[in-house]
Amino acid sequence: MTLTQLPPTASPSGTRDGILRRQSARETAARTYARSLPVVPVRARGLTVEGADGRRYLDCASGAGSLALGHNHPVVLEAIRAVLDSGAPLHAPDLATPVREAFTGELFATLPRGLADAARIRFCGPTGADALRAASALLRAATGRTELLTLSGAPAETSLALSGPSDAFLATLGSGGRAPAGVVVEPVAGEGAVLPAPDGLLRRARDVTAARAIPLVVDEAATGVGRTGAFWAVEHSGIVPDVMVLSHAIGGSLPLAAVVHRADLGAWPPDDRADACRGNQLAMAAGTATLRFVRENHLAGRAAALGAHMLRRLRAAAHGCVGEVRGLGLMIGIECAPGPAAAVRRECLRRGLIVELGGPHSSVVRLLPPLTITDEQTEAVLDRLADALAAVDRTHRRAPTPSMPKEAGVASPA
Repeated sequence: MTLTQLPPTASPSGTRDGILRRQSARETAARTYARSLPVVPVRARGLTVEGADGRRYLDCASGAGSLALGHNHPVVLEAIRAVLDSGAPLHAPDLATPVREAFTGELFATLPRGLADAARIRFCGPTGADALRAASALLRAATGRTELLTLSGAPAETSLALSGPSDAFLATLGSGGRAPAGVVVEPVAGEGAVLPAPDGLLRRARDVTAARAIPLVVDEAATGVGRTGAFWAVEHSGIVPDVMVLSHAIGGSLPLAAVVHRADLGAWPPDDRADACRGNQLAMAAGTATLRFVRENHLAGRAAALGAHMLRRLRAAAHGCVGEVRGLGLMIGIECAPGPAAAVRRECLRRGLIVELGGPHSSVVRLLPPLTITDEQTEAVLDRLADALAAVDRTHRRAPTPSMPKEAGVASPA
C-alpha cells in the first residue's frame, strides 16, 4: 500500500469526525494534542502525515521531538521487524539481552568523553519524568541530602525551584551554606518555551558545583540525539556533567528513558519495586538504530546548519504578532502573545503544517522537525509558516489592543 492510499475504514469523509467524537466521549480533557489538532493520522512517513480526511500535513511537532528520524524511518522499522522476527522476548526488565547490550553500547559511544569513560546506566519508566525521579533518588542516596535545585527553569522533581537571576543564584550557591543533593539544568530550558541557556552560565554552574562537590545533572530528555545541532546539547558548552537524564528520541519513536551517571556516585540498590516498563526491547532496538543513524550520517551537524537557516528566514519574515524568534539547531521557538500563538497554530493547520505550542500561557510556537527533513521540505515549512504569520498579523492589526498600565514596583530594564 502506498502513502497516498488510505485503509478502507478511513475512506469515508465522516470517519475523522466520528473518531474524534468518540474519543471526546471516552477520554478525559487531558488529551491536549487532540483538542487543538483535530487530525486523525492513518499513515505517516518522515515529515509527512496523512489524515483520515485524505489531507497531507507536514509534521513539525515530531512527537514533541521524540521522532529524530521522522515517522516510520526505514532503519527503525527494520530494527523493530528484526526483533519481532527473531522470537526474542519483547519485555525483559533488567535481564541481559543482545538487544539491550547493543543499545547501551551505541549510547555510550555517543556520550560526552569524560562521562562515558566511567559511567553507569539505569533504565527506568519510559518518560522523562520517570528519569528525573530516578536521578533524584540516586542523588539523595549518594549525598545524604534531600534538596534538589533547578537552574535556568529546568523542570526537575524538585523541592526548591529557582527564583531570581541565575548569576545571583550561582553566587549564593558558591558562597557556602547548605549544599543541595544536586543541581539540575536544561540546556534549552523553560517548559517548552525554547530558551537556550547561555554556554557561560552552564560553565559557571559546572565550576560552582565541582568546587562544592555538588552533582550537576543535565536534563537532555528533549534536547538529545542531535536535536540542537550537537549530539547532546551539553556539548555546546564543553562541560561534562555528573548525571544525564535521557528520554524522548533515545527510543527511536518508542517510549524509553534512562539515567546515565558517574560510577563513583554509588551503586543503585536492587529494587524489586522498580518500574516494570523499563525493559522494552522494541524501544531499545529502535533506539539503537536511531542513535547509529544520527551518528553515522552526521545529522547533528545538519541540524545546526538547517536550524541557523530557519532562524534567519523566520527573523526576516517576523510580523507584529511575533515578539522573538529563538532556538538551537532544529529546536525553534516563535514567541507570540497567547492569542496570536493559538491563531498561528490554527492558520498553520489550515495550510497543512502541524506545529505545537509551549511556554508560559502557550505563547510559543514550537518547531521540532525531524533531523531528516530535506532542503525542499524545509522551504515548504518556512513558506507555510510565513503565510500563517502574515494572516494572523493582518487579523491582529485590525483588532483593537487595550492599553496596559505599568505594574507598580517593576523596574524597566537597564
